[in-house]
Amino acid sequence: MAHYRASESKREQFRRYLEKAGVLDSLTSVLIALYEENEKPNNALDFLKQHLGVASPEPADADALRLELADLRQKYDLLLEENKELKNRLLQHEPAPEDGAAE
Repeated sequence: MAHYRASESKREQFRRYLEKAGVLDSLTSVLIALYEENEKPNNALDFLKQHLGVASPEPADADALRLELADLRQKYDLLLEENKELKNRLLQHEPAPEDGAAE
């Protein structure tokens, strides 16, 4: 009997945790939205994920992001190279610091 009460207490603590974090409200509202859909989606889990904000990006979006990432990486590499060249040119025109630190 004591084991049952301890288990029930943990369950109640977990329920309060979910309620306090807003999880129960979010799940309830998404389930209500699914219930109120005139045409039920083929994949209810995808519906839940989308409405909870955890849906993965659409393949077209993912492809566009991959292309943008590749483009930005290329620009980054070019800017690093340009920065290196400019530093080298600057060093050629600046006088070398003298030993014995400036006063």
